[in-house]
Amino acid sequence: MQYLLIISHDADFQPTESLVGDIFGWIEDTTARGKRIAGKPLQPADTAQTIRIRDGKEQIVSGPFSDSAEQMCAFELVDCRDQDEALELARRHPMATAATIEVRPVWMERESE
Repeated sequence: MQYLLIISHDADFQPTESLVGDIFGWIEDTTARGKRIAGKPLQPADTAQTIRIRDGKEQIVSGPFSDSAEQMCAFELVDCRDQDEALELARRHPMATAATIEVRPVWMERESE
């Protein structure tokens, strides 16, 4: 089953060289074990554009969809046997000690449509 690790941090976050190295180590390990499908860091939240269409009216707003102290900064898509394994991968991700990682199952039922 696939899980999306949604990594978020607050505005005060500053990555260290050591943390970046640890993240690359996590990526290499999970890729070698066949667990990591994809992942990327994201540009800052203030570069986002959010679109909503309601009753045929389009609204495009500069910035992220939520006005939260923490903003999504990266994602990892992983393939795990169950949620416990996905949580273990998230627990071992270096950003777990520096930020927040939401672990969310991917809906797979519609894959063949």
